[in-house]
Amino acid sequence: MKLISALLTLTLLSSCYSIERDCTDFKTGTFEFTYTIDGKEQTSKFKRTEDYNIDYHEATADTSSIRWINDCEFILKKLHPTSNSEKDAIHMKILSTTKDSYTFEYKLAVKRPNKPLNVEKGTAVKID
Repeated sequence: MKLISALLTLTLLSSCYSIERDCTDFKTGTFEFTYTIDGKEQTSKFKRTEDYNIDYHEATADTSSIRWINDCEFILKKLHPTSNSEKDAIHMKILSTTKDSYTFEYKLAVKRPNKPLNVEKGTAVKID
């Protein structure tokens, strides 16, 4: 009996918690994203329109096309890849949102045979 009441209480408490996910506010705008490569923290800015994502990093701009799957998921494909790895499309998914930022995960849109699928996470802050 104690086990059943404990499980019922746990179910009720966990069902009250919901993650906010209002993705429409983040479909367009200018954003900042901080990441770490080889122990060095770097910040990148990007601008997103309905159709394009323009990354700005160290005086260079890189443009990708956007194909929206739904309000919270889209596929990025570089318009001018400089290597074979840049030709691969990226699947982006917004996991949660706040007033001015969102948490996301990204991975290759198509899994390569015999290779593990790496899923990375990050947070982007809307600055405009």
